[in-house]
Order: sequence, then structure tokens, then C-alpha cells
Amino acid sequence: MKKVFLLLAIFYQLSSFSQNKEVLYNFTSIPQSSLVNPGADVSYKFYFGVPVASGVSANLGSSSFSAYDLFAENGVDFNDKVRNVVNKSSNKDRVITNQQLELFSGGFRIGGRDSKSYISFGMYQEFDFFMFMPKDLAVLALDGNKNHIGKSFNLGDLSLKAEVLSVFHVGFHKKVSEKLVLGGRAKIYSSGANATSTKNSGYIYTGQNVGTPNLYSQTISSDLELKTSGISKFTKDEYEGNIARDIANNTFFNGSLGLGFDAGITYYFKDNLQFTASVIDLGFIRQSKDIETLTYKGTYQYDGVNPNFLGNDDPENVFDEFNAAIPRDTLYNKYTTWRPTKIYSSLQYSFGEYRSDEDCNCRTQVKRRYLNDAGVQFFAMSAPRTPLFALTAFYKRSIFEKLDVKATYTFDTFSNKNIGLGLSGTLWKVNMYLLVNNILELKDVSKANSMAFQVGLNFVFQDKE
Repeated sequence: MKKVFLLLAIFYQLSSFSQNKEVLYNFTSIPQSSLVNPGADVSYKFYFGVPVASGVSANLGSSSFSAYDLFAENGVDFNDKVRNVVNKSSNKDRVITNQQLELFSGGFRIGGRDSKSYISFGMYQEFDFFMFMPKDLAVLALDGNKNHIGKSFNLGDLSLKAEVLSVFHVGFHKKVSEKLVLGGRAKIYSSGANATSTKNSGYIYTGQNVGTPNLYSQTISSDLELKTSGISKFTKDEYEGNIARDIANNTFFNGSLGLGFDAGITYYFKDNLQFTASVIDLGFIRQSKDIETLTYKGTYQYDGVNPNFLGNDDPENVFDEFNAAIPRDTLYNKYTTWRPTKIYSSLQYSFGEYRSDEDCNCRTQVKRRYLNDAGVQFFAMSAPRTPLFALTAFYKRSIFEKLDVKATYTFDTFSNKNIGLGLSGTLWKVNMYLLVNNILELKDVSKANSMAFQVGLNFVFQDKE
């Protein structure tokens, strides 16, 4: 059990990601900004992303500990480090993982040169993982029940979701007027592998009988459930395939299917005062391929010595009694999972009007362009138990006509000093961008509670005017 928890702790540290893309949001010189707001005020003749390189993101962090807490060379025994991490964590600490790889993307204007309507399309691979820290189960795995007589360990601490999927999407975006931009996007999900265990309850309780210090009573009340899709065949003894290849094949060609949509808006109160909002991934997947649901439901009561089943003196039939009281059942019913829905909004004030050195063309109406943008952004995401929230202050500056920088300061689950920095530049027709979060921790990433970066390459074509 200790080895199991150690692997869990390491995975927790290396894969705690935040799905909030606060640096990318409303960074409209980057075409991928429409992925977090299909109603973003972007314009182009057409664009296409460099395949597999147009959108790559990786994030890591933890809301309760860092890699330094586990692996620092400070003379503290590793088992003690793990125990310290568990003791300072709570069952409210979250593990949130999101990784995306854009396979291809593009967009183009429809309706002629004067049209302000655009079609966009693309496909990306995504990995999601969500888990609450199973505090009680971790303590039980590390210490056993010997020193916790009279404590009830909550099995409901176990709550997790994981999925690998691909997303094909088509969007439409239109500038309805000088003040209003609307956009929407339809999505088809293909899930290659899913594991869901969020509706768990029960407890493990060990008590000591009065006047009989060597006799104990133990009650295990279990209502545990694990639903899987696209996974069970890998656990069979007869499986001889390649797991990574087979999951990839399921993800892109033979996965469980689902539908979703995004919607977004940009509204200008004035030329230099802008409001935006979007809802992303409002959708579901009907899990129907290679489905299996494991349940452990029932109540077991035991009186005697060695209630933890670890000694050699246990009665020979103790495990048989336990299995009869809390049987493992396997079901094969289809089930539905909902995508983690994200909500963004922002209020932006622009100032410092840009003045070009080029000759004035009085026959053409030129939109005002500002050098500076500042404001606030809000983020929320649906999750088991309680949603996640983040608040961001930002400043964006056009250094040159085709070089923009954005700085953010974010308060979220992982940090209250998360400073992000983004850079977007266009050379000839090539747009390049790099976005990094929590730059204060770059000097020693082992002590960071969260890190993130995004990078990409696109070809963007505008009208000559």
C-alpha cells in the first residue's frame, strides 16, 4: 500500500494542471485565442496552423506541495517526507490535469473582401485528469489503523476522473456590428479511454472494546464504484498488444462519441472599453466502447484481534467472509460523462492610440488601434463537489505593429502569486507565440506549486490593405 501511495503522490506532483488559459484568453493576435472564446474579435483573410506544432501546451503544479517537499536533499528520510506531505494536505486539495496537442487547424473568411464572417476548423488531442487528494485513504495506507483507534476513515475521499480523447471542431464567427462580435463552435468528441469514480461513500472504523484492550471491533461500510471505457481489455491476462498504440487508435478512429459546443461574445461599450465572455466545452460523451463498471458494495463487521488483516493469526475464513459481505461485481452498462465546462469573461480598457508613420489614406475608414490594454479576467470550471475559480489582472502592450506582449497576475487554487507572460510576433506571414505561467518560480521549478507553458506556429494571411 505504501508503494501504491508513493506512486500516487509522484503522479499528483507531476500532473497537477490547471485548465485556465489566462494568458491566451483574448490575446487576439494569436489565432488559437478563438479556442477559448469563439466570439473573440479576430480578423484575417485566412490562416492555418503548422500541423502538430500550432498549439502545444503543458502544465504542472500542486495545490498542497512541491517536488522539493519530496526530493530535497536535506537529510530527512523519504518516508517522513511523504508523511509530512500527507499530514499537511486535505481532502479538498485538487489534482487537475489538462494537456492539449493541436493536430491541425485553420480558418478563412467567407462572403467576399468586405465580409466579416469567418469559418474555423481543427482537431486536437486532449488529456484530462481530476482527483481530490484521498487524505483518509493515504493516512490509512501509510500508518494502518493501529494508531487511529476510534477514527472513521472516509471512503468518499476517493474521487477521480481521467480521459484521453480527440476533438474535431467547426466554428463560425461574425462581426455583427462595430460594437458586437458573436461566435460559436460545434464539437465531436471521440474518447479513447475513460475512468470515472466520483460517486463513492462509506467508511472504515476500528474501535476497542471496553475492558478488553486486545479485542477490537471493525466495521467497513463500502459503496465504491469505478466506471471504465476503453480500458478493461488492457487488464486481461491474454492481452498482448501495445497499450499506447491501441489507445491512440481508439482515440482517433474507434472511440466512444459525444457532442459539445462553445459560444462567445465580444461587446464594445466604447471604442476603448470592451467586454468578452465565453462558455467552452458544454457537452457530453456517451461511453459505449469496451465498457466495464466495478462495484464494491456492502457492510462487513469483525470482532477480535488483528482487525487490519495483516497478521498471520487471522482466521482462515476472514477473507471469505469479507468477500461475501462486500462482493466485487462487474457490470457492462453504457454511461454518460460530461465534459468539464469552462466559463471565461473579461473587461478591458484600452489607451494610448497607435499612430502609423504611413501616408494617410483618406478614402479608407481605419479602425482606431491602441497600444495598451489593461483589465481583469474571470474563470470558472465545473468539477465534482465544487467548481474551480480564478481571477486575473492583465496588461497587454503592442511593442511594434506585429509584436505584442501580455502580462498576467492570477489568483487561483494553486497560487496567489502566479505571474504569467506571453509573447506573440508575426514575421512575414508566420505567427509565433510563447506563453508561460508562474515565471517567478523559473529560478527553481522544484519548489513551484504550478508551472505552465504554451507554444505554437501559424501562417496568417491578411488583405494587403
